[in-house]
Formats: sequence, structure tokens, C-alpha cells
Amino acid sequence: MFIGEFQHSIDPKKRLAVPSKFRGELKSGVVITRGMDKCLFLYPVKVWKNLAEKLGTLPMGEANTRSFVRIMLAGAVDCEIDKQGRILIPDYLKEYASLSKNVVIAGLYNRLEIWDENKWEEYKKKAEKNTDEIAEQLGKLGVY
Repeated sequence: MFIGEFQHSIDPKKRLAVPSKFRGELKSGVVITRGMDKCLFLYPVKVWKNLAEKLGTLPMGEANTRSFVRIMLAGAVDCEIDKQGRILIPDYLKEYASLSKNVVIAGLYNRLEIWDENKWEEYKKKAEKNTDEIAEQLGKLGVY
């Protein structure tokens, strides 16, 4: 399970160190793809395979569904973690998420999200203002 918020930096060779507490769960490789809200999603291979299967079975008749599946699957890349615990982020994903040198890696249960540090702070401030409203909506769904 991935939880927590970690500040890291991308080195000049576009490598990003994965938080050490997660490396054991990710040693068999990861998949990185475009995420929501202009961040990147990083999945363990096993979790990615399950998600990709579900995406691959969605009906192609709806334009929004096709678009979402294309963004998630076509934008995905397999990555291995090197001996120093780093991954290489391809340019197209780095540009998509507007990643600068400083990033935040956020643990979200079955995936990690990679955010530009400034964008993460903006997003977090906005979300924190709506916490009560969000909790109420989740309560209606029986989640919270």
C-alpha cells in the first residue's frame, strides 16, 4: 500500500528517485502514464495489468471513453527501477505534467502520483478548501 507525500528532485538525466519505502513493492517494474489533473500515475506492473484489462474492455462507441483509454494506454511506458532506486521519465510525460526539477511523489493506495511541486501545492490548497463538501459526498456513497 502506498501512502504519504515525498519531495524529490529530477536529476539532469531525467531520473527520479522512488521513495525507498516503496522500492520493494516496485522491484518487478512499473508503468508510468498520464494521470488526471496534469500529474503522472505510476503503477506496479501487476496493478497496471489489471487496470489495462479493464480499460481494454470498455465500449468503444463513446468518444469520451475512447479518448480516456487512448490517453491512459498510449501514453504508458514500462520502466525499471535502477540499482539506485531511480526511474527515467520520458520527455513526453515530463512535458505533460510540466515537471520541473522539484517534484512531489504522493502515495495513493495502489499507485503513486508524480506532481510538479508547485502544481501539487496549488492542487492541495484547493482540495483542502473543499474537504467538508467532499466528505459529505463520500458519506452519501457510504464511503465515509
